[in-house]
Formats: sequence, C-alpha cells, structure tokens
Amino acid sequence: GFKRHQDILDGYNFLVPTPWQFVTTSGNDVFYRNPYDVEQTLFVDVSSPTSTKFTAVTDLKSPQDAAEGLLSQFKKEYMSTRLGVKRKAEITSATERTADDGRIYYDIRLRARSYASRNQLAVSQREIDAGTELEWDRQYLTVLGTANGRLYSMRLQAPMSAVEGPGGETLQKVADSFRCTTVES
Repeated sequence: GFKRHQDILDGYNFLVPTPWQFVTTSGNDVFYRNPYDVEQTLFVDVSSPTSTKFTAVTDLKSPQDAAEGLLSQFKKEYMSTRLGVKRKAEITSATERTADDGRIYYDIRLRARSYASRNQLAVSQREIDAGTELEWDRQYLTVLGTANGRLYSMRLQAPMSAVEGPGGETLQKVADSFRCTTVES
C-alpha cells in the first residue's frame, strides 16, 4: 500500500510506500528510505523563494536540457576521489508530461554505475583496470515541477535490480504521484 505525504507549507504531495520510513536529515525538504532495501531512497528539494522565480518547468528549457543540468550536477556530487574508482552516468530518458492537475512535469532518468578496482596493490593503470568490478548500478528518477514561483525536485534512487524487477512499478507510481500545489498566503 501507499500513504500520502503532503506538505502544505511548501506546496507539494506524493504517494510513498507504506513501509518506507521518514528520515530526519538536513539539506532536503523531506527524505524517505525503504527499510528493506536502504539503497532505495526518495527526497524532495524545493528552491528558495528568494532565488530565481519559476513560472513553469519549461523555464528550464526542454526536458533534455534539464536532464543535462541534472547529469552535470550528479557528476559533481557523486564522482569519487578514491583511487581505482570510476563512475559513469548517462541520461536514459527525459520526457515531459501533463498531469491530472494540469501542470507540466519533467521526468528524467539517469543511470549511474560505479566501478572499483579490487587490486589494492596495483601500481599501473593496467593493473588497476584488470581488477575492476562493478560496485553498484543505480537509477536516479527525478521529477521536476513548479508552483509558487519555485522549482520542486523529487528524486528516487534505486538499484537497477529493483527498477527492473517487480518493485519498478511501485517506484514509477511514486514518481507519477508527485504534485506541486499552490500555497495560500
């Protein structure tokens, strides 16, 4: 089942799987984690009301342009400085949809992989590459929307095994349920 998370102060709501737990954190407006698979997370960020004013998600130009911006941001946040680690990320889809509330949303999927060398004593690049294994393979599904002059970003992170398995429908339902709402002042 699902429960609805509704933030009437910032103006958004979405469905979250019933077993998922709210996590207290700094930096994000809200954060949830699947207790049975801690690699499945969801968070929402809302732009500051004093920053750039957004009238529509199309202010970001096309879904592909928005995806390029997210990919660039991802590469800055998640690229590792550990020796022998390589991270690769790509845009797998960037689409626009009009939801039942009449608002336009961008749905952006990034796939990221991390490869790590298991050869701790490697000296040359050839030795490092020879011991490289897939560390993780994840999808980042981001839904972008606007309301109240602000940009809303909901990001679901999950291992590809969950996305491609039976849990993928659940994650898609959560993403499709995200709505930005007008806040009464």
